[in-house]
Amino acid sequence: MKDLHYSYRLGTSTISYIIRDVCKVIWKCLKDQCMPVPIKERWLAIAKGFQDRSQFPHCIGAIDGKHFRVIKPKLSGSMYYNYKNHFSIQMLAIFDANYCFTYVDIGNYGKDSDSSLFQKTKFYKRLCEKRLDIPEPEYISRKQDFLIPYVLVGDEAFGLSSTVMRPYGGKYLSVNKRIFNYRLTRARRFIECLFGILTNKWRIFHRPLNVNLDLANDIIKAGVILHNFVRMRDGFQHKDTLSFTGLLDNTETEQPDTVNYVGPTPIHIREYLTAYFQTEEGEVPWQYSKI
Repeated sequence: MKDLHYSYRLGTSTISYIIRDVCKVIWKCLKDQCMPVPIKERWLAIAKGFQDRSQFPHCIGAIDGKHFRVIKPKLSGSMYYNYKNHFSIQMLAIFDANYCFTYVDIGNYGKDSDSSLFQKTKFYKRLCEKRLDIPEPEYISRKQDFLIPYVLVGDEAFGLSSTVMRPYGGKYLSVNKRIFNYRLTRARRFIECLFGILTNKWRIFHRPLNVNLDLANDIIKAGVILHNFVRMRDGFQHKDTLSFTGLLDNTETEQPDTVNYVGPTPIHIREYLTAYFQTEEGEVPWQYSKI
């Protein structure tokens, strides 16, 4: 802001109003264009992207929270003080395999957990009410023995459900479970990559935002939309992103016997995927060397 103040010989307060208005206009005018609400065809395209690039079937997005550092808001107590021992605004976001945001919920307290934030979002409510036009469960195996729903993938902070797959917890896991965790991590890696791209592209996020909460939220919203705008305009070479050690290719659970099995429990879904990743059809050749 000071650079603009000296470059254009405008008052600091004038610059602040301009920045506030520009951030609001960016969000209002570009949101529907750069982050539209997905329809069925879009969900299927996202799932295909995860299948092609991380070999995780029926994944319609990776979900995670991001803390943006702020100077302690006045009269906020410890509401914005997070487990990382600094003050922050939290954003809950869902991404596709092209490193683009598909949904964001911005402005949450830093103290809140990712799982609790997710359950408070409009997205979660619509997901439970089946109002997101997500495709119906389908088979992933040629045997057509188990209907698998389309799911989000998250880390241990999220609860296991029929719409969110999380890794197995614990240190001493069987080979099957470690392979499932590895395969899920391959799908989740897009999250960490995207957050890194966002903060390095818009370097204002490298330091605490020393503005009031409303403006901080507007700045984050503008950064999210501009990120999608740049990705859609410039595109990317997916092969250039495949440089993460342990995530790349170097070149007994009971299952239902009938196809009429509907409404599987989250545990059944995860156990089926765990077993599927051990089959000739579902495995990737390098997975055993990565666990």
